[in-house]
Amino acid sequence: MKIMVIVKATRNSEAGVMPSEALLAEMGTYNEELVKAGIMLAGDGLHPSVKGKRIKFSASQRSVVDGPFTETKELIAGYWVWQVRSMEEAVEWARRCPDPMPGEDAELELRPIFEASDFGTALTPELRAQEERLRLEVERQKHEA
Repeated sequence: MKIMVIVKATRNSEAGVMPSEALLAEMGTYNEELVKAGIMLAGDGLHPSVKGKRIKFSASQRSVVDGPFTETKELIAGYWVWQVRSMEEAVEWARRCPDPMPGEDAELELRPIFEASDFGTALTPELRAQEERLRLEVERQKHEA
């Protein structure tokens, strides 16, 4: 199963406080362990919400809202995508994570990523084929970049 591990934002991450060299080294070691174990598929840190935008949908209308966004506890500072056997395995790996926000309370949120089988009959054979074509195209583009 795929899991998204969401690193929740804090006051410091939203203020643009960058991680120390020591934390970068700890996270680098942790990421190496994840990669060697075949767990880590992707992961990145995110800039503070002041650099972001939100697109709000209301029927056919779209509006753009510039950051910063006020509810820090609802914001994301980074993420990983992991391939694990179970949520329990993901929790065990998450418990080993270095403190992502030293000096502040920090939180990781683990969420399963939908798989094609989760959609049942709504994902018709045609839609499955389209999804597979798109996945292959994304992979092809990665290798060309």
